Amino acid sequence: MAEKVEDLNLPLSVVSRIVKDSLPDGTNVSKEARTALARAASVFVLYLTSTANGLATKSNRKTINTNDIMKALEETDFEQFVEPLSAAVSGYRKCVQEKKTKLSTGKKSLENGDSKAETPKKSDADDVEVLEDEDDEEDDA
Repeated sequence: MAEKVEDLNLPLSVVSRIVKDSLPDGTNVSKEARTALARAASVFVLYLTSTANGLATKSNRKTINTNDIMKALEETDFEQFVEPLSAAVSGYRKCVQEKKTKLSTGKKSLENGDSKAETPKKSDADDVEVLEDEDDEEDDA
């Protein structure tokens, strides 16, 4: 467990990058504001994790799963995040599955003696970026 409360905060560099990507170019955010956002995000994550852990414990499980997180969002009155998060999780799982399929077909090509086949790396399966559908962006406008 963390020795100090500050150890539970999200890295300021990550928060700064997310804030910078979310705001229009030329917008400046003070260090205090970035720190406040990092702390607020940490509290949100801890609160949601605690609620999801309670749900998993009620089900006699020690591991939190995606369904626990979704139910925790609903239980904590953040149901507006369930649909976009479900879509992001589905997209992530699809990308991971495609990468795994690509890895396995690459290994089969090598086993069959196809030396020209590109050798995919295991780390390729971890390089997944979930993008929003264009339909979602139109709904937001």
